Amino acid sequence: MPFFKYSAPTFRRRTNKSVFSFPGSKTMSSEIDKLLVTLTDPAARKGFEMEMLSFKQMFSRYNSGKEQGTKLHWAEISPPPAGQLVMYDSLSLQADLTSLNKLAVLKVNGGLGTSMGIKGAKSALEVKNGLTFLDLIVQQIQHLNTTMHIDVPLVIMTSFQTQADTIRVIKKYANDSVRVLTFNQSRYPRILRDTMLPCPRTAEDEGRSWYPPGHGDLFMSLRRSGVLEQLLSEGKEYLFVSNSDNLGGVVDTAILQHFIESDLDFLMEVTNKTKGDLNGGTLVNYDGTLRLLELGQVPFEHIEDFKSVFNFKIFNTNNLWINLKALKRILDNEGLDLDIIEKTRNLDNGEVVIQLETAAGSAIQHFKKAQGIVVPRRRFLPVKNCADLLLVRSDIYRIENGHLIPNDYRLFQTTPTIKLSDNFQSIDEFQSRFKTIPSISELDHLTVTGDVHFGRACDLRGTVIVAATEGQRIDIPDGSVLEDRLVAGNLNMIEL
Repeated sequence: MPFFKYSAPTFRRRTNKSVFSFPGSKTMSSEIDKLLVTLTDPAARKGFEMEMLSFKQMFSRYNSGKEQGTKLHWAEISPPPAGQLVMYDSLSLQADLTSLNKLAVLKVNGGLGTSMGIKGAKSALEVKNGLTFLDLIVQQIQHLNTTMHIDVPLVIMTSFQTQADTIRVIKKYANDSVRVLTFNQSRYPRILRDTMLPCPRTAEDEGRSWYPPGHGDLFMSLRRSGVLEQLLSEGKEYLFVSNSDNLGGVVDTAILQHFIESDLDFLMEVTNKTKGDLNGGTLVNYDGTLRLLELGQVPFEHIEDFKSVFNFKIFNTNNLWINLKALKRILDNEGLDLDIIEKTRNLDNGEVVIQLETAAGSAIQHFKKAQGIVVPRRRFLPVKNCADLLLVRSDIYRIENGHLIPNDYRLFQTTPTIKLSDNFQSIDEFQSRFKTIPSISELDHLTVTGDVHFGRACDLRGTVIVAATEGQRIDIPDGSVLEDRLVAGNLNMIEL
């Protein structure tokens, strides 16, 4: 079982007076110092002290209510002005060898697959043809380096929760044509909501007392680990960042060339919203600054306006292009205080804890030469649940050199809509309910609810709905072809 259950995130507001009735930053700092003295190894103490300094600074900003992701003034929000949002289709030039040799690729890989019932790193899950997310990522960089005769290093940001699984997968590529650098992101203490004190009692308390503080931590951890300095010393100037579970987040030479020619320091890839993306953060102009607007920052009376695709047509894919020299300059001089997101967790022992996290995209407000680019949907193909996994494991896609490529024989450019009930939520349940992944190359829509099991070599076409009522089980026989069918609890088939 997972250690905690998720609840919706919120952004800290300056007006939340309840925070100020609890122990302040000095009390938290004192409690963190007590954790420090529980470590006897000097090297471990030094690393822990550096991490906790960053945590103290975040908690101080959170507790004081200054420079946080507050509810924004709606009247000051407007679409990005001309020149700050470009279309991918307008790009023409490809990056040359000189530019590619200045590139590094970073994968955010700190998350677990708890939403899919995975106990370890989601990136170690088999995606297709026996290959994990990490296998595909390494193969992508291998292919790029081999075909272009360049040296693009792969940097993987792990967490204390995913490091072991990550090393287990990538160690087999030690002698291949790709350099893999790994570093751990920060490990922060969860905060007991009732007392606003740290959850762990020692620096080596069990894992559920700690958490990785979101992908916004990559900037500080990149510097603290020494990887930022290493990349710069090797002549690397540009960093492409994407989530490890986004199979569409691959190096694009046209975007890289645009990034360089436009003399940008920060470029965020956005794509058009669908019905499933209405809560996604969007790129806006706020008080003269390009900024990532998240749902939690929107005044309550404007939430429906935020979700409207007529008002906000795009959302952040978390594919980011960053100038490393500019990043170092900002970290060294101004600092990079990101909007703080407060998340609440319910532990198995009944305790309610708070996690303070940040999102990498919110860094855009600190870069003066920043821009957004509207990219095709194919550059955003995340696997967040088993419905997504069914899609990428199906015959909709094939694997070529680590890349997920749409099969030519599908007549439609759009991918089918797939909805699976909670019976398919965990990876174990999902795999037990499909003897083999059905063919869905001609599928438009699939909805499956209840205790449903699919046999081998099934073929689903058009609109297919399979609904088992409570207490009943539906077994779709081997070799079944379902086209525009509703399958009810007693296996009656109704043509749609």
